[in-house]
Amino acid sequence: MASNDRIVLITGAASGIGAVVCRRIAGQGTKLLIHARHNQAGLDAVADAARKAGSAVVTALGDLTEPDVPARLINATVQEFGTIDQIVSNAGFAQRGNIDANIEHLTRAERGMPEAFFRMASTALPYLEKSTCGRVVAVSSFVAHVFAADGLFAVTAAAKAALEALAKTLAVQLAPSGATVNCIAPGYTKKDATGHSALSEEAWAEAARKIPMGRIGTPDDAAALIEFLLSDDAGFITGQIIHVDGGLTLA
Repeated sequence: MASNDRIVLITGAASGIGAVVCRRIAGQGTKLLIHARHNQAGLDAVADAARKAGSAVVTALGDLTEPDVPARLINATVQEFGTIDQIVSNAGFAQRGNIDANIEHLTRAERGMPEAFFRMASTALPYLEKSTCGRVVAVSSFVAHVFAADGLFAVTAAAKAALEALAKTLAVQLAPSGATVNCIAPGYTKKDATGHSALSEEAWAEAARKIPMGRIGTPDDAAALIEFLLSDDAGFITGQIIHVDGGLTLA
């Protein structure tokens, strides 16, 4: 894959998929603004690794459910580096619950995922249209596609499905400029050792048995695809939802 002089915003970058993406794409010519909700220590560790690889890195904290934060991240990237070329909209959360869940949970999920994406994309639009390497990758989830795997995730599924719809719309809007927009939908993915997991070890083992490839995904599995979608080689791929789940959606 060709290396680009590019400026990239990555949300949810203190751990997991976002952190691995940072480490994979860091290098000379890549400038990064990396975000987390409140994990400054995690961000600092990721930033240090990216700087050692040759990247200029700025960190930012903020809760994406707050209306001003998404645009603030775009503006901070532009203020620091002059423009923005690529966005990895990775920050999100999963919440178990049926359709009778508290409506406030749905509101929070909508604000933190599709609404935050909308605000970032609309603010970044003029920069993405002018970029020679414009790329947007949004991280969705298998819960928007598989509804009987291991309990229900009503509000998360709704939020991620809305995120996918917005990404497809943005893909069409940006296509004439050459910028691409895609979603990845990870399946069950192991958290970092320090990260919170909603599943017990027994539940993880049961989940693995449902996956045709017989194992749980890793952050690297998803990050490798994101790295490719940000590259020059992926310049004719847009508007897609690509599953990274070991065949879970086929089961």
